[in-house]
Amino acid sequence: RKPEQARLVSQGGFKPRAHEVAGQALLIEQDGQKILRFENFETINGPDVKIYLASDLSDNDFVDLGQLKATKGNVNYQVPRGIDTQKYNKVLVWCKAFSVLFSYAELK
Repeated sequence: RKPEQARLVSQGGFKPRAHEVAGQALLIEQDGQKILRFENFETINGPDVKIYLASDLSDNDFVDLGQLKATKGNVNYQVPRGIDTQKYNKVLVWCKAFSVLFSYAELK
């Protein structure tokens, strides 16, 4: 069986909070697997910077997609199966060490 074409589910531009940021967040689905892709992304680095899918702009209710992989360029994060990306539609660049929201994107 041929793999299905990847399709764009939703996307949003990154907006600065504590720090300047550039780029887009794209939620892509292929063969039932969702990928969060950062394109033309640029941010500063910090201690223990995480990527969260969250229901709001806090760290109260979120899915941890792991450490920030790169501060510049295009990078993919795998979204665990079964995650409701309608509910968790905010992408947070979160500094865990200081509980600071660096920047975010809203997936629409």
